[in-house]
Amino acid sequence: MTNLGIGALAKRAGVRIDTVRYYERSGLLTPKSRLESGYRRYGEAELRRLRFIRRAQVLGFSLKEIGELLALSKARDVARVKRATQMKLADVEERIAALVRMRDALSTLVDTCPGHGEPSDCPILKALGGEDGPAPPSHSACPGPSPGRASAR
Repeated sequence: MTNLGIGALAKRAGVRIDTVRYYERSGLLTPKSRLESGYRRYGEAELRRLRFIRRAQVLGFSLKEIGELLALSKARDVARVKRATQMKLADVEERIAALVRMRDALSTLVDTCPGHGEPSDCPILKALGGEDGPAPPSHSACPGPSPGRASAR
């Protein structure tokens, strides 16, 4: 397999053709060559790279982070690859902790609500409305990138 078209490459990697094109526009993937007609041609190296990108995404790396990992891989800087992955792990653990806090707050709200009566007496509605009752987790406890988080990497 040294001369695949974009459709065959996409099929072998388990992605859509649009995904391959998107990665090309993002600078993460480059065709090995192009035919005179302009059709892209790919080889084993491009297939491995495409699979790397997809696996890294599944592990939560952003396209920017994946580009950095690919550059570090090319530079053979394994120590920096490990540090980048440790940072990603810390981020995932932070998100998990935030989700646990959200789950606990929701569980408390569900446990305190009898599920009947007047809306004005509902502990869930009171808590969400800022009245008496257990407070829902703050916005900072919600998972997802915070404004300063992306620039720290």
